[in-house]
Amino acid sequence: MSFIGPNFRQRSGGLLKAERKDALIAGIAAIAILLHLALRYLFHSGTVHLLPLYIALVIGGVPLLLQLLRQVAQGQFGADLLAGFSIVTGVLLHEYLVACIVVLMLSGGSALEQYATQRASSALHALAKRMPTTARLVTQNGFVSIEAQRIVPGNVVIVLPHEISPVDGEVVEGYGEMDESYLTGEPFKIRKAPGAQVLSGAVNGNNALKVKAAKLPVDSRYARILRVVEEAEKNRPAIRRIADRLGAWYTPLALLVALLGWLLGGSAERFLAVIVIATPCPLLIAIPVAIIGGISLAARRGIVIKHAAILETIDTCSTFFFDKTGTLTYGRPALSDITCAPGFSEADVLFYASGLEQYSRHPLAQAVLDAALAMQIKPPVPSGVAERPGEGLLGTINGHPVRITGRHSLSSQGELSRLPPTETGLECVVLIDGSFSALFRFHDEPRRDSRSFIRHLQPMHKAKEVILLSGDRQMEVEHLARTVGIEQIYAAKSPEEKLELVREASIRARTLFVGDGINDAPAMLAATASVALGGQNSDVVAETADAVVLDSSLRRVDELIHIARRTHSIALQSAVGGMLLSVLGMGFAACGYLPPLIGAISQEIIDLAAVLNALRVTLPTAHMSDF
Repeated sequence: MSFIGPNFRQRSGGLLKAERKDALIAGIAAIAILLHLALRYLFHSGTVHLLPLYIALVIGGVPLLLQLLRQVAQGQFGADLLAGFSIVTGVLLHEYLVACIVVLMLSGGSALEQYATQRASSALHALAKRMPTTARLVTQNGFVSIEAQRIVPGNVVIVLPHEISPVDGEVVEGYGEMDESYLTGEPFKIRKAPGAQVLSGAVNGNNALKVKAAKLPVDSRYARILRVVEEAEKNRPAIRRIADRLGAWYTPLALLVALLGWLLGGSAERFLAVIVIATPCPLLIAIPVAIIGGISLAARRGIVIKHAAILETIDTCSTFFFDKTGTLTYGRPALSDITCAPGFSEADVLFYASGLEQYSRHPLAQAVLDAALAMQIKPPVPSGVAERPGEGLLGTINGHPVRITGRHSLSSQGELSRLPPTETGLECVVLIDGSFSALFRFHDEPRRDSRSFIRHLQPMHKAKEVILLSGDRQMEVEHLARTVGIEQIYAAKSPEEKLELVREASIRARTLFVGDGINDAPAMLAATASVALGGQNSDVVAETADAVVLDSSLRRVDELIHIARRTHSIALQSAVGGMLLSVLGMGFAACGYLPPLIGAISQEIIDLAAVLNALRVTLPTAHMSDF
């Protein structure tokens, strides 16, 4: 099933190719420098020792210079422009070793940066991979396997147990349930019977269903989400990195000092010496090292960094968006309220209900069993258990007929009149001996730390807005918002609507989106930073998000913010400290006290100090959370 735009595949491989190219250039430059030194000082080979440097400058230096020229043509004047001046000046003054060292520093730092920011794969690849490429078409002679994209409205396909539906359509045969939570945000499995609507991308339960296609695959709900994700990925917010911000003032300063040294000393070598020691390797190398350190520290705490820019942005976000299902909740139902009829106690009703529910496959059954276990009630053994569509769960316990069903399955007006009014959440009715005995209400269970996490965002992380943004029903979202302490909510929002809300908020302030479903993917791409909880649940969200918390813990989200703060601080120390040392060296070089080669060696010493400081990011820390 192919819905991906024509430019995507070219974009997806760009970073990996650039990383490999820069790593190759760095390797060539390193080998050339070693060969040059060996030929010159060990074998005294005359001018042959310059040949490796020539080769490295042609193979590695020329592509780097062309890349820098393209950046200049686009109006980009980064810190690495100084490295380009160093290479050109070194060649013009026949200081080929100096020029080669600069090629090594520039390409090595660039490869390191791309390695730190390279994603494992793309959200669009994960989306396309998740959908089935074939479907089983129902014909008069049985089932025929066809390409999913050949399905047309009116075709009937069979969706086997645990398969993903390839179409939007309607059930025409079979009874079962489907998990649509990735698409809609509804935390519960939805029962399916003839006439029920099916969404493409929904995961089938334990029974095979025959589904009549209502739309072409390219017009399906899942395909629309994929196109929204592709559009959001192309328009992802651009982040101005630390190196770019520092380089904006450092590059002109270095060029000014170099020109003054040349004019005052009357020697072009002073210009080269200043440019060489000014080469911003603390920006090109120390910052990527700090970023990789932050990625490593996060990984040891079960946090996978997919996009390294999050380490520079997440601690600056002031607007926090949270999905509901699976993010602030566990994504599973819990029995939250029992309303008993006169003459029945909660323990009595749970005793009878748990006896039946232990034989049910309904998603609410486990919630009833958990509630019985919490009250230390041992479920009895029933007889004559049956679960019929439209009737509910039936059986006999200790000679008493017991029935668990829905409000709308009751036919007697007398029974209906005894029921409490409808409120939020899912519900089921328990009847014992044919009479109403209790009403069970279920809600998506909030995480234990949701309320404390939300409450600490404003005082500890300067959050100005905390927003609950969900595809779930209004009443359910309002119930959770009251439980965890969120005032601003948006409910029943489609992926397109989520995307627009986050995009508008990101214009006003930096935004963080925390979610876990496919319906969150477009909004994650529009946010300044995004975190996915439980990457094992959805490849799509894991690839879309900037970071993935593997154990679905909000405490880990808080740790990520602190890791980012630590990484940013140490990276800034390394970069600024290294540049201040370089500025000091530039002064000596401009006055003629540092020749170009000694300047290059001095720069390497400065680089080493900056890198060693950057490595402090990886040192173990005791506490990385403040709630």
